[in-house]
Amino acid sequence: MSTHTILRIDASARKNGSISRDLADQVIARLAPQTTLTRDLTKALPQIDEAWIGANFTPAEARTEDQQATLALSDSLVAELQAADTIVISTPIYNFGVPSALKAWIDLVARAGLTFRYTDTGPKGLLEGKRAIITVASGGTEVNSPIDFATGYLQHVLGFIGIHDVEVVAADRMAVDPDSALADAKQAVEQIAA
Repeated sequence: MSTHTILRIDASARKNGSISRDLADQVIARLAPQTTLTRDLTKALPQIDEAWIGANFTPAEARTEDQQATLALSDSLVAELQAADTIVISTPIYNFGVPSALKAWIDLVARAGLTFRYTDTGPKGLLEGKRAIITVASGGTEVNSPIDFATGYLQHVLGFIGIHDVEVVAADRMAVDPDSALADAKQAVEQIAA
C-alpha cells in the first residue's frame, strides 16, 4: 500500500481563530493522509535578495559553500513540495491578494530546473501528478471576483510548477454574511474526493 503525504502550508498571521486554518484542518481530516508535513509561514521566510539570485543562477556544480548555504532553505522547501502527493494551502486574502509570507514561499520554491524548466515552447512545470487544495477566507473580497487577486494567482503559480489539479474551498465575505460563507465552505469540503 502506498503512503499519501500532504504538505500543509499555513499563511494566516493568526494561529487562533483563523478560518482558513480551520478549513485546512477539515480538508486534511477528510483526506486522512498517512503523513502530513506542515510549513507554518508565521515563522517568517526571508525575502530573496541579490545573493540568493546569484546563487540560484549559478549551476549547482559550480556553487560555492556560501551559495549552497544561501539556497539551503529554498532547497528544503522544494524537497517538501517534491515529497508531497497533495498540497493544502490555507490562506486569507489580505488587501485583495496573498499574504507577503505566502509570496515569499512562492519566490523560494519557483525555481528553474527544480520545479519548472524552460523549453522551446515555454515553461513546463516539473511537479506534475500532484493535487492542491486551497482553503481561503476573506472579510469582504468575493473569491473569483474582479478584486480577488489571490486565488487566481495561486492557481496560476501552481499550474506553472506543474500542479493543475487545484480545488478551492472558500469562506469568503465573512464580514458580510459569515453563516452563509461557512455553510458554503463546509459543503465544499464535503464534496472533496478523499
